[in-house]
Amino acid sequence: MGTTPAVETAPGTERDRGRCQTGIAGLDDILGGGIPKGNLVLIAGTVGTGKTTLTLEYLVRGAERGDRSIFLSMTESTAKLVQNLSSFEFFRPDLLQNGSLVLVDVPAIYEKLGLDREEMSAEEVDLLLRTIRDLVAELGAKRLVLDSVTGVSYRIRKEERIRDFILRLGQAMSQLDCTTLLVSEIGPTPGRYSLSGVEEAIVDGVILLGNTRRQGDLLRVIQVIKMRGTPHSRAQYVIELTPIGLLMAPHLKGGGHEST
Repeated sequence: MGTTPAVETAPGTERDRGRCQTGIAGLDDILGGGIPKGNLVLIAGTVGTGKTTLTLEYLVRGAERGDRSIFLSMTESTAKLVQNLSSFEFFRPDLLQNGSLVLVDVPAIYEKLGLDREEMSAEEVDLLLRTIRDLVAELGAKRLVLDSVTGVSYRIRKEERIRDFILRLGQAMSQLDCTTLLVSEIGPTPGRYSLSGVEEAIVDGVILLGNTRRQGDLLRVIQVIKMRGTPHSRAQYVIELTPIGLLMAPHLKGGGHEST
């Protein structure tokens, strides 16, 4: 399966800005070289569409390039994540051993902070934000994944508090020059990229993963819905999860380019 052609940009414009290369060739191509550094990006999709695999590869590729990378896991234990990662050829255990890639169990953070209520108060949300910011700052991380923001939003519940959490998280990570991916589980409501419908309006980018049928086969697909700071393709691309990582190729139905 081949990769996608690069998006052409004028000299001296967006391509000259700092980029955080995902390490996924086709995705970096359609983003003009990668995600603009410091962006907060929603990785949205239903169950089984490859969200966690994409974000883990993003962190591993970053760690290989010298970017300290952190994975905050809401649901799967770090032990299970390592087991799943071991099935991919791109995974290097030494990145965990030397601290280039750090896996963190969010429930352990909740327990340590005493966040045991089903709905977090404004003060508890502030405490969680400070903890994430301090962890990123202490480790000097340049890549962060929260899997999933859906789980955190469920504990926050109120839309205005979710909005405030996302805004402040984005500001804090941008100030630390940390490019952040937020995994978002989506439901059946068309046009929504999060369960609450709040996150997608605030983040810098939305990358949608899904499934489509073609000639009787169920295919995984990816589409960049928006990405501030770079021209990008809005076409839908077929993706394949392989032992060497995520590969992508153009879908039969194309799309135009958008600058946001």
